[in-house]
Amino acid sequence: MKVILTNNIDKLGKIGDVVTVNEGYARNYLLPKNLAKEATAGNMKGLEGLKKKQAALEAKKVEEAKTLADKISSLSVTITAQAGEEDKLFGSVTSDMIAMALEAEGVKVDKKDIALDEPIKKLGSYQIVVKVIPEVKATLRVWIVKEQQ
Repeated sequence: MKVILTNNIDKLGKIGDVVTVNEGYARNYLLPKNLAKEATAGNMKGLEGLKKKQAALEAKKVEEAKTLADKISSLSVTITAQAGEEDKLFGSVTSDMIAMALEAEGVKVDKKDIALDEPIKKLGSYQIVVKVIPEVKATLRVWIVKEQQ
């Protein structure tokens, strides 16, 4: 059965895509939850309008993401941590801690969007990549300084 997706569905498609699915999947899941419409001649005509609307929304989303990325790139956050000899930290600085430091600066970012290869375990300055959306990334400077006793 051919359907037109009205929502993004992982591993199936994006809004406006015409996909072929099992009839049971369409009738029992996609259609009742308004995730898709049947691909009739009338619905296919309305598909062009839906695609134009989706393209405009996507362009607006990318523009907002670029603005946020510029703001993040201009920021520099400082995180204090306890450290011992040779500037080694007691514990480590994680993406969650960086997300909280960004939130204190007025920028809300999910910790999953902060790309740390491994937790930070030494004092110093680091360049961290933040994925605003998959197409737009920003570089954040993070300073890890020793906590004063």
